[in-house]
Amino acid sequence: MNTKNRLFYGSCFALITTALSFSIRAGILPQLGLELDLSAEELGYINSMWFLGFPISMVIGGLIYHTVGGKIIMQFAFFAHALGIVLTIYSGSYLGLLLSTLLIGLGNGCTEAACNPMIADAYEGNQMSKMLNRFHMWFPGGIVVGSLVSQFMTGAGFGWQLQIWVILIPTLVYAYLFFGQAWPEAKVKDAARISGNLSAMISPLFIFMMLCMSLTAISEFGPQQWVGLILAKSGAQPMLILALVTGLMAVARYFGGEVVHKFDQTGVLLGSSVLTTIGIYLFSTQTGSMAYVAAIFFALGVAYFWPNMIGFVADKIPKSGALGMSIIGAVGMFSTSIFQPIIGSWIDADKVEAAASGLIGDELELVAGQATLGTMVILPALLIVLFTLLLFWVRRMKVATA
Repeated sequence: MNTKNRLFYGSCFALITTALSFSIRAGILPQLGLELDLSAEELGYINSMWFLGFPISMVIGGLIYHTVGGKIIMQFAFFAHALGIVLTIYSGSYLGLLLSTLLIGLGNGCTEAACNPMIADAYEGNQMSKMLNRFHMWFPGGIVVGSLVSQFMTGAGFGWQLQIWVILIPTLVYAYLFFGQAWPEAKVKDAARISGNLSAMISPLFIFMMLCMSLTAISEFGPQQWVGLILAKSGAQPMLILALVTGLMAVARYFGGEVVHKFDQTGVLLGSSVLTTIGIYLFSTQTGSMAYVAAIFFALGVAYFWPNMIGFVADKIPKSGALGMSIIGAVGMFSTSIFQPIIGSWIDADKVEAAASGLIGDELELVAGQATLGTMVILPALLIVLFTLLLFWVRRMKVATA
């Protein structure tokens, strides 16, 4: 196996580690709460450490990528992942779980900070877009694997500690694949200088993409966080919805390179915003079996958001370098965390309105939840407008440089 392939496969196993840490930890929350006598609020704070560590290490990793190299960043990722896994198992306390989850979040952010620019530097043109999509397919793919593993092990009576040990398997695999490998040099000279990165990042196009990233991230992660709770009252099976969405996302990202080759990142992002809008609208209006149809539209829409936002920056704003890709990803994570309480407030307000109209019980929960999803439709609908503008913007740029 040549160096380029080892680095790419190592990146995929590192992202599988991220995905398993997301899905398996979610699956063991009830067991953690019972065994350690933790409240829902305490479990929520533990989960928030995962989202806090992620953007912190993404930004720092982007700043130092061309100084210390992606190899060093991934060595720290392995240290953070391995220590976080062991601490989770043996800490036995609330504070210990806060620290261990933060460490795992830091390791996850390092994976994004190191692997995205490595793939961008190792591959050219459409091949770069193809490999970025195939790299990012392992987040939803890993969530499917992790969810099934957690569900099976919980049902079979295995303790949560053994489930956490499973996360160590891909961690050791990526450490082996990265060991002793030389990382590619930056393709664009200015991309290796912080001054060049910052100069590219204060451009109108990069700032515009930051705005778009804040909306694409919450359009993807917002409904996924809340739709299970809402659809539990609709006759659909939330776990089947999750498996359908993440499974389709993984398949779509596998073929993402061919789609980008045909439509360019701008065309793909515009089409994605249309499909996402349709999907969330259907979630907000349909129940029962139609929820699965909504899931198909939603999955095919959001599948291409994250990798092609990263790919667009690498391809169209190359001088922003590793820092630019890390900042774009961090904006997405920060947006997701900021919008969560906002979405929660929408649900609270819609519940009050539904209760005022005389609804109670499951019907109240469903009507209020679907009303909130109806409000969420605004987010991808705005993206349709923004990505239409981007399409013409990029075409003008191509004409100007022709």
